[in-house]
Amino acid sequence: MITAHRGDVERYRENTIAGVRSAVQNGADRVEIDVRVTRDGRVVLLHDPTLQRLWGDDRAVAEVDWSEVSALGDGDDRIPLLADALKVVAGTPVTLLIDMSDPDCAAPAVAVAREVPDARVAWCGDLDAMRRIRGLDPDARIWLPWDRRDLPPADLVAELRPDVVNSAYIFLSPALVEAAHAAGAQMACWTVDDEDVMRWVLATGADAVTTNRLRVLQGVVAEGPESWKSAPRPALLTYEELEEAIAVAHELARWAVDYTSSAELGVIRTKAHAADHVTAIDVAVEQRVREVIAERLPGHLVVGEELGGVAQAGTPCWYVDPVDGTANLANGMPWTSFSLALAIDREPLVAVVGDTWHGQVFGAVAGRGAERDGVPLVLPPAESVSLTGTMVSTELLGHQAWPGMYAFFDALRDRFCTARIMGSGTLSLTGPAVGRGAGAVIERFSPIDHLAAALIVREAGGVLLDDAGNETVWPTAGGILAARPEYAAELYEVWSTARG
Repeated sequence: MITAHRGDVERYRENTIAGVRSAVQNGADRVEIDVRVTRDGRVVLLHDPTLQRLWGDDRAVAEVDWSEVSALGDGDDRIPLLADALKVVAGTPVTLLIDMSDPDCAAPAVAVAREVPDARVAWCGDLDAMRRIRGLDPDARIWLPWDRRDLPPADLVAELRPDVVNSAYIFLSPALVEAAHAAGAQMACWTVDDEDVMRWVLATGADAVTTNRLRVLQGVVAEGPESWKSAPRPALLTYEELEEAIAVAHELARWAVDYTSSAELGVIRTKAHAADHVTAIDVAVEQRVREVIAERLPGHLVVGEELGGVAQAGTPCWYVDPVDGTANLANGMPWTSFSLALAIDREPLVAVVGDTWHGQVFGAVAGRGAERDGVPLVLPPAESVSLTGTMVSTELLGHQAWPGMYAFFDALRDRFCTARIMGSGTLSLTGPAVGRGAGAVIERFSPIDHLAAALIVREAGGVLLDDAGNETVWPTAGGILAARPEYAAELYEVWSTARG
């Protein structure tokens, strides 16, 4: 089902009779329009609260009488009444989808719609406005607004009894489509103007798409499902969602640093073996991360070191290690860290690492660079291109040496390069980005422990290689090497040779 956004806006001004009529004549299944109410109570087609953007008048429409509003423009190119738009669709199979951002528009709009009974009508927009619509008309066809990544709660669905769940495409997921269908509703997405995004939305299972490009969407629909399957996934997060994610990550990292450095360890337990520790701090920090993300970024998933979790395709997922270096913490060694990274599928977007005992927070945002406590991290050129005289970090594989580790140490020794095993893979991998050594090698990559550090290294200008020598921020298997650019090739040669 194709919904023309504010009419046929490629040919006519939005929310005009000419635009509505053209959308009907050119095959739209639904025509979405916006409504406002004038000072004297007339319901008109207008999206903005003021007349400025389209009509050059900076007054709010609610402060202007219909007689003045109707004088703007000329012929069909003017602000019409809702009643006039209803008459255009009356007697046709086309539905007029009435969108409102102001709940006070609900009662007057319903009254107008009742005066044109042979016009098909549906309602969308503000959630409180939809509640008012449902109270005014038990039979109203309501589109439930749902621009969140979690699923609509059952009590809300029962209250509004929507015909359609309506979401911005950025929040679309197979789970949301399934939930809408399970509730007996269709799934709609707005406002989709890119051809590949149209294909992706249709392939994901949406039943209706709202667009400003009516003919383009008609062509994409005509291609059929086989064509839709090849569409790439669109942009991952809204700007607002990304900014909130960045804020949440830094707040949690700062809190974790303060809490871990001051809280009591509580009972120290072991997991897989006697060297695999967990403390009350580990569990408390991860629980706090989960609570905050659930509250402020609903629908985001969490995969954690202590409490588990499973990532889902296309869904934002946070990877958290509340205390990386728990053996150090349990044994009184002040060298632990907090690691938190946000990714969708295999693309990391936001990362923070808290250096607990230095009281520092390192962060990175994909494409925006890295920082330490708000100061940009940019690697300056090294004084030499040889590992001689430098330091390299690595970590044990669990509590054991990894295959080739002793040969690795021997090769570094022969180069007069010092090796360190500090007990926190997160801090070891972050090290080259923050001036702590020439590089680091981790024999087994885990996004819980290492993804945040890897993104920080990449955004600071470091090099990341998997054990096959390919540049990557997220190896598909095996280990990862992080290094300053000058040392990456030599360090990889040492690592690769040692591993045979």
